[in-house]
Amino acid sequence: MKFSIITLEIKQELINVVGDNYCFTEKPRLEDYCHDETEDLNFPPEVVVKPANTNQVCDIMKLASKYNIPVTPCGARTGLSGGALCVHGGMSLSMERFNRNH
Repeated sequence: MKFSIITLEIKQELINVVGDNYCFTEKPRLEDYCHDETEDLNFPPEVVVKPANTNQVCDIMKLASKYNIPVTPCGARTGLSGGALCVHGGMSLSMERFNRNH
C-alpha cells in the first residue's frame, strides 16, 4: 500500500486539532520518536501529534484516514518489540498527554 506524506496542509489541520505546541515535524524533536528500546532500530515519523483527549484522537484518525497517512501509537517508547516504531513513516500518535491524574 502506498501511503501519503505529511504536507503543510495536513500539518496545519493537525495543529488545528491539538494546538501548535503538540504537533511537530522538526527533525531534532522527531529523533526521540524514531526508536524504542529495541536494539538498533530507527524509523522516524514525519510528524508527532500529542492529543489530550479521545475527541482529538478521533479527529486525528479521521484526518489520517482521509489522507491515507500511517499512524503508529506510542507511549513511553520503552518497549522491546518495536511496536512504537513508525516503520512506514507517517504519524507518531503520542499518548503522553493522557498521563494525567484526575
